[in-house]
Amino acid sequence: MLKVENISFSYTKTPVLKAISFEAKEGENLAIIGESGSGKSTLLNLLYGEFDVNEGSIFWKDTEILGPKYNLVVGYEFMKYVSQEFNLMPFITVAENIGKHLSNFFPEEKKARTAELLEVVELTEFANVKVKTLSGGQKQRVALARALAKEPEIILLDEPFSHIDNFQKQSLRRSVFKYLKNKNITCIVATHDREDVLGFADCMIVLNNNSIAVNDHPEVLYQNPKTPLIASFFGEFNVIKNKIIYAHQVKLTEKSNLKATVIQSYFKGHYFLIEANLEAEKVFFQHHSILEKNQTIYLKITA
Repeated sequence: MLKVENISFSYTKTPVLKAISFEAKEGENLAIIGESGSGKSTLLNLLYGEFDVNEGSIFWKDTEILGPKYNLVVGYEFMKYVSQEFNLMPFITVAENIGKHLSNFFPEEKKARTAELLEVVELTEFANVKVKTLSGGQKQRVALARALAKEPEIILLDEPFSHIDNFQKQSLRRSVFKYLKNKNITCIVATHDREDVLGFADCMIVLNNNSIAVNDHPEVLYQNPKTPLIASFFGEFNVIKNKIIYAHQVKLTEKSNLKATVIQSYFKGHYFLIEANLEAEKVFFQHHSILEKNQTIYLKITA
């Protein structure tokens, strides 16, 4: 397993991460979320050995992960890292990029492995296309496949689907995370997108103020968000009478002590998100139809 014990790190005197501890088992998918600048990418770099920790230790099984002070070459054979900079070879094909580090002594196995990964990242039809001609999202998919080529024991993903359009993103997530589970590859994914987490992550770490605010199953965090930061990751929410309430937990009613005035209706597909004024505070809730601006309404909480 991955074991992180009490690590701290700073680029200057200001700490970026303080007293970070967690574990990830073999085959587990662990998501790391937090606001921009919370240290998500820095933490992945530390796990990969890109930087030296100021304090604490990182182990994968019995191997201590050490930084550039101890290793001439950054990284370990059993671990791959897909950053937001893809570092691909632009003048060779997609298939050649994926198979670059696979042995040429077994050409049939190399060909089959490359074909398998092309299918995982949904790029089979681009196998013989040079990487320089690809879009940013396609390059991101090549980087994912290349990282998986030698079947690492653990993979680190930094915003792995950020460049990929919504049309491709949903099926690609399912394909990649299903592959990782089937191969029992531990995955640590840093993301701001809840769709990268819900349905896939076994556990979720929330970084805030340089530390781990909470580490639990996504279902637990969703059902009992202890802070607005956590609730915001799952969708629109309100703080009503010092309690965090999701927009879908607020409904219209004929009469209640929650009297509000409609400000705006936003079309969201199968529902409208209604913005209203409740006791001089904005409140959001879902409704099946548009509501008239300045209309007086009464609300109830269904949670």
